Amino acid sequence: MKEQLAQRSLYVRIFFILATSLLLWKAFSLQVLDRSFQRQAEATVMDRQVLYPSRGLIYDRHGNLLTYNKPVYDIWVVYNLVDPGMDTALFCRLLHMDKKEFKQRLNKDWSSVRYSKRKPFIFLSTVSPEDYARFQEHLYEFPGFYAQRRSVRAHPHSVAAHVLGYIREVSERDIEKSKGFYQPGDYIGASGLEKYYEQELRGVKGARYLLKDNLGNVIGSYQDGRLDSAAVLGFNIISSLDLDLQTYAEQLMEGKTGAVVAIEPSSGEVLALVSKPDYDPNLMTISRGRGEIVKALSSDPRQPFFNRATMAEYPPGSVFKTLVGLVALQEDVIDPDAYHHCPGYYSYNNFTWGCRSHPPIYSLANAIQYSCNSYFFQTFRNIVDKYGFNHPERGLDTFAAYMHRFGLGAPLGIDLPGEQGGNIPDSKYFNKLYPKERGGWRSPTIISLGIGQGENLLTTLQMANIAAAIGNRGYYYRPHLAKAFVKDDKVIPISVGPPRQTGVDTTWFPYVIQGMRDVVTAGTGRRAFLPDIEVAGKTGTVQNPHGPDHATFIAFAPMDKPRIALAVYVEQGGHSSFAAAIAGLLIEKYLKGDISPQRKYMENYVLNTKL
Repeated sequence: MKEQLAQRSLYVRIFFILATSLLLWKAFSLQVLDRSFQRQAEATVMDRQVLYPSRGLIYDRHGNLLTYNKPVYDIWVVYNLVDPGMDTALFCRLLHMDKKEFKQRLNKDWSSVRYSKRKPFIFLSTVSPEDYARFQEHLYEFPGFYAQRRSVRAHPHSVAAHVLGYIREVSERDIEKSKGFYQPGDYIGASGLEKYYEQELRGVKGARYLLKDNLGNVIGSYQDGRLDSAAVLGFNIISSLDLDLQTYAEQLMEGKTGAVVAIEPSSGEVLALVSKPDYDPNLMTISRGRGEIVKALSSDPRQPFFNRATMAEYPPGSVFKTLVGLVALQEDVIDPDAYHHCPGYYSYNNFTWGCRSHPPIYSLANAIQYSCNSYFFQTFRNIVDKYGFNHPERGLDTFAAYMHRFGLGAPLGIDLPGEQGGNIPDSKYFNKLYPKERGGWRSPTIISLGIGQGENLLTTLQMANIAAAIGNRGYYYRPHLAKAFVKDDKVIPISVGPPRQTGVDTTWFPYVIQGMRDVVTAGTGRRAFLPDIEVAGKTGTVQNPHGPDHATFIAFAPMDKPRIALAVYVEQGGHSSFAAAIAGLLIEKYLKGDISPQRKYMENYVLNTKL
């Protein structure tokens, strides 16, 4: 019995010795041979680092780069990990700041949900690669700080600011609306194509999960990177812009206020879109000094941020007469070859409206060539009074319906934010303006609409689209600036839908087009004449009670199969022939590649004219 107890005791002691030895070996293995356990034991935080994708690039129609990404670095910090005894003077010297700025950037409103002493936040953004390289050599001396590579936008050419747009840091509202996609410090498109195609350009963020010790040092990848995800690049965009034409149009408009829009009629692709005054897009590259630049541009009375091509709503002037003529033909209220007597004015009862001196009018084409106010006053009245002088509502609403089909009175839908739709007044508008209890209104009351004045308002984009629709003999495509997306070498065309019909029969367009051709060959648009290219155009001089008249011109060329349609609007440009000169140069530049020596004098005249 005693022997059995002794044997059993021996077995128990051996078991405990073996178990203890095994535990000691495991501890030795984990703590000495396998350092991963020690590293994880020392880790105090698992940090999720966002991997930012490269934003999609933007090209012109010929593959010229318009917008690219420039690397910068953001310095992040975890407040609780900062060493109070670190060399602050060296830190500030490396990042070009003083101690006051250092304290302001480090100390946040800790009561705000945006900041936590235990979580990283951006201490300093957009550090240049050169400054970061010097800072990186000493990064180990600054516990709690680390860097993250980002990209900001830059432009190889200082053009197309209003088209390309710029990016900015997200606001709290952006973060709320994004449902978790954006975080403080992210960038977002703020204007132009950058804003309109934000979802396509921005790409998809990735993430990397890291283990850090109590000093903020990375000690390993969490779960060997199994939870990590790569960032996905954004789509590149092939735009419809022609870089050479855009650059030339901006040069011609330098020192002037107004807009230029050029469209390819067969597709609706916008070849050039200019608003002056504007700004160098590289000024809006995200940097530490951008705030002052934005402040200066925003307070500039010339409003360089205002896109006059799509946002400014102008009286169209006499370019509107082309549409009045087309609607009158379609509604069968004029004979295109009828004589019209113009004594130099138009009168009704005791009222008189002026007209410029010109030869006799024998046709609609003549009336367009000489821009006869008297002819179009009467023609517009014929449209409005078609159903009776005392019942102008139906006639005006019929006219307004045609204008809507030409793309007026509402945004055309170009892929730029902030497009305005102008104004095409209808009977409801005038019934409110001239109530029946006060006598109401009749066609003479609104007669100025017939020559593009009064309450008519159009954008320069809409005027260019009118030229495209006339050049196409009755239809147009939605104007657009993006042709295709590119991803992984795959080109994805962007559809703009079928052509939009104006409701005017093809039969009637030759009468108006002939008049527009005569404007250029023997009328007020002779400065747009090109000896080897048939240009059809229409001038407009818009009354301006605050100074010189505004000058406008629409055109397309070649006349039979147009490759370009455009509108030029120059505020306080004086006579409309000035706008015609700009249009003629742009047409020649686009169709021929350069300006002929015989027309260099015209180019110099426009370039040297400052308004």
